[in-house]
Amino acid sequence: MSLLLVPGFMADETLWSGLEAPLAPFGPLHYADLRHDSSIAAMARRALDTAPPSFMLIGFSMGGYVAREIARLAPQRVRALVLIATSTRPDTPALRQRKGAVGNAAPSIAFSGLSRIAVASSLHPKERNNEALIDKVRAMGTRLGGEVFRRQSLLERPGDLDRLREIRCPTLVVAAAQDQLRSLEEARELQAGIAGATLEIIEDTGHMIPIEAPARLAARIVPWLAQHAD
Repeated sequence: MSLLLVPGFMADETLWSGLEAPLAPFGPLHYADLRHDSSIAAMARRALDTAPPSFMLIGFSMGGYVAREIARLAPQRVRALVLIATSTRPDTPALRQRKGAVGNAAPSIAFSGLSRIAVASSLHPKERNNEALIDKVRAMGTRLGGEVFRRQSLLERPGDLDRLREIRCPTLVVAAAQDQLRSLEEARELQAGIAGATLEIIEDTGHMIPIEAPARLAARIVPWLAQHAD
């Protein structure tokens, strides 16, 4: 068995560094590359092109949208699905307006990474002055660079509530109790829309669960994956 890990907005494979050891027993880890494409569907197709024939799938935040599209495009290849801190809802008008501002910005404007304020607002309140944590999140964005930032910022996230029923594999939805970006209501919508899905809520963490609380995240997903690894 193998695992395919799909990161979120302006995140790279280091998002998963705190989970690599607990996930290693499930087989080789493969990382989806979301740097190059301008749509959720294109990201999903690229990930499938380099993925093993059969795998368990984990998607975080924006990567949850991509992971669900992967599960729809290749249901016979996805053994189990874990969705972390994500949603089934489309972009809000406010988010579309922010995307328009990014799209209208001059490409020559230098990209210096995600702002400290933006990163801190995605974390649990107790971690908003944790400079090591903030630097780790910002470093991912800096490595990806301005071109990827503009492409991912303009990416449309269409709602897929009416398509959740197409997902047939065992599914675990994981939410953060103090997530300021994705609500528990959104997690419950995912659980209700995917037949047989399980919901786990992790307390005392913000949106960036894989970085903020990797041990607690592993404690929820590893036993669940073990049930579906055969």
